Amino acid sequence: MALSAGPGLFFCFVALVLLVFATVSAPIWESISFLNTNIGGREIHFGVFGYTGSARHLGYPIDQLNTRNGLFNSTVVHNLTYVLVLHPIAAGFAFLAVVFGLCGAASHRVGTIIMSVAASLATIITLVVWVIDMVLFGITRNKLRGQGYPAQYGNANWLVLGAFIALLLGTCTSFFGIFGSYRTKRANRY
Repeated sequence: MALSAGPGLFFCFVALVLLVFATVSAPIWESISFLNTNIGGREIHFGVFGYTGSARHLGYPIDQLNTRNGLFNSTVVHNLTYVLVLHPIAAGFAFLAVVFGLCGAASHRVGTIIMSVAASLATIITLVVWVIDMVLFGITRNKLRGQGYPAQYGNANWLVLGAFIALLLGTCTSFFGIFGSYRTKRANRY
């Protein structure tokens, strides 16, 4: 077993778990959300595929919440909810990094090389989606607060940030793991 791929594999696995948790946020798993508010005595949690009480689908209309003056008239904010699909895509690349990291841990340098490439792509996607999360839910939070509703960021924002940091560490350690020792002794092969 090659230990060179171990640290990268560990960090990519941590990122995978965090991204999966963020992906199954509200309305699937109400305990994990990007934004929390209370409108008319009703607790609402926003997630990747909708918000509390909405149907689960990609690209949901935030402007249909029953607020005093309506929340948005902007299609830009509605269209940003479609971009939240990058969460499961980033999780998919993190999964590929883990799979190839397992190959790298099994003494194949090629597995570690592909793990570093997949982790790099997952890192870039995760950074982009985290920025979009902060912009989208920051705008929504400010609009809700402007109308007198309490609103605060949820824990999913920080899960995605943690996944980004783990992927960044996984990318770096898997890149350096490429140059580790992958030779096995001939006597051990037979």
